Amino acid sequence: MEGVIDALTRDLLTRQPGFDWAVTEFVRVVDARLPPRVFHKHCPELLDCPPSTPSGVPVALQLLGSDPIALAANARQAVELGASAIDLNFGCPAKLVNRHDGGASLLRNPSRVQAAVAAVYRAVEGSVPVTAKIRLGFADRRLALACAMAAEDGGAAQLTVHARTRDEGYRPPAHWEWIGRIRCRLRIPIVANGEIWTLEDYWKARTLSGCQDVMLGRGALADPGLAPRIRHWQSTGNRLPETPWQARADILTEFASVQRRTLPDRIVTSLVKQWLHHMQQGSDDARQRFHSVKRINDLDQLLEGLHCDRQAAPAANVSEPA
Repeated sequence: MEGVIDALTRDLLTRQPGFDWAVTEFVRVVDARLPPRVFHKHCPELLDCPPSTPSGVPVALQLLGSDPIALAANARQAVELGASAIDLNFGCPAKLVNRHDGGASLLRNPSRVQAAVAAVYRAVEGSVPVTAKIRLGFADRRLALACAMAAEDGGAAQLTVHARTRDEGYRPPAHWEWIGRIRCRLRIPIVANGEIWTLEDYWKARTLSGCQDVMLGRGALADPGLAPRIRHWQSTGNRLPETPWQARADILTEFASVQRRTLPDRIVTSLVKQWLHHMQQGSDDARQRFHSVKRINDLDQLLEGLHCDRQAAPAANVSEPA
C-alpha cells in the first residue's frame, strides 16, 4: 500500500478495536544500508518502544528488495532503531517495482525468496520475528507452493498470501482456496489476503483458505469500519450496522486536518481524493460524493462537499455469514 497507508492512516484506522497489528509502507532496499531518517520517515512509530500506533496496535517495518546482503544490513539497521518485527514484501505487483527486481518479481525463482528471507533471519539473530508476504506466483500459480515453502525454509515466522498472481493484479476473483493448499503444507501460520471488502468476504476467505487470520489492505481504506465490524462479530456473533457516510466523512476530515499541518493544501486535497476514491468500493454514497467533488481543487471546499446534506442510499439487506 505504498503512498497510502502512512503513519497517520494507520493511526486513524486503528482507533477502534479491530486490528491486531499493522505494517508500514515498504522501505525500498537496493544496494546500501539506509540512514535512520529513511526508517523514521516510513515508520515514525519507531520512536515508541515497542513501535505501535497511538492506540497501541503493534507496527511491523516492511522491507522490499532483492539483494540478500543489502536486505540483511537494513534489517539490522531497523532492529537497532527499535523495530520489533521485520516483514519482507514479495507481493508488490507494480510494474516499476518489478522492473527493478523487487516485490513479486522474485516469485519467478523460489530460491531467491529463500535466500532473501534467510539472510534477514540470520541478520536479526532471533531478536525479532521475520515475516513475509507473497502472491500466488508471477505469471501463473505453478510456483505458489514452492515460493511459500521457500519463505518458511528461510526462517519466516508467518506468511501472508495474497490470493492472486502478479499478472492478475487486483482483478477479481481472489483464489482463497489456493491459500488453503499452501496452509495445509506449511507449519507456520498463514494469513489470507485479497478481495476482502465485507464481513461476508471475510467469512468466505476464512472458510476457503482455512486460515484463522486475514490481512486487510484496500478493504480497510474502502470501509474504515470493516475491521471493527469483523472483530465485533467474532466476539459477539452479532453484526454491526454498515459504516454510515458521516463516519467516513469524519475520518477524511480528521485526515485532512492533520496532514495540512505539514503539507500544502493542494497535496492534502489530492490525498483526500485518493482515499475517497478507495471508499467508492461497495458504497453508493461514497461513489456519489467522489464524483461530486473530484474536480474541486480547494481543500476547504472539498471538505465542505463531504459534509453537505445528501440523502444517503439505503443499505442493502445482506444475510449473516453462516
